[in-house]
Amino acid sequence: MKLGAEDVLIVVDVQNDFCPGGALAVPEGDAVIEPIHRLAAKFEHIVLTQDWHPAHHASFEAAHPGKEPFDTVELAYGAQTLWPAHCVQGSWGAEFHAALDLPQAELIVRKGFRQEIDSYSAFFENDRRTPTGLAGYLGERRLTRLFFAGLAYDYCVGYSALDARRLGLTALVARDACRAIDLRGSAAAMEAEFARAGVVVIESAEILQ
Repeated sequence: MKLGAEDVLIVVDVQNDFCPGGALAVPEGDAVIEPIHRLAAKFEHIVLTQDWHPAHHASFEAAHPGKEPFDTVELAYGAQTLWPAHCVQGSWGAEFHAALDLPQAELIVRKGFRQEIDSYSAFFENDRRTPTGLAGYLGERRLTRLFFAGLAYDYCVGYSALDARRLGLTALVARDACRAIDLRGSAAAMEAEFARAGVVVIESAEILQ
């Protein structure tokens, strides 16, 4: 696969709390780092995203007495899965994994920093309306073909890819450079959404060969 000036690698949430030993560890989360590094060597443009929650964020189960992690509640914008406290601003868990080495990245998009609303997608918060600013950045830079990698495949990577399509952009997900939480079948459900939206799932080898 030939890459050009319109292509960008978006590396989603490769942070300590989503890797082994973290508060919301994705199984084998750190295994995405090596394939991401191989991919990054091929791209002129790289963007990183970073979950960045205040300490008592509304998506944390601790903010809802009597609730357990992974329960669902109704917030002002609709259904919200409750998570263990994770990626708290300024904490070790919110830092990028120490093995992730992408100094050439041009932008870090922080998301989920508003107290009362979660943000899976790199483009919009979970009300599906409040933008992060990434779409404007990509538009001004004329970056129109987006390759996604990182954590987690069935949440932040997936919602970001779906929103890219909603915005009329080309979205490809490097499956071997992602890992999934797979909560109640969420990985298969996300892949069904990909098929409907026109998100293309590829392997890194298709870019590297």
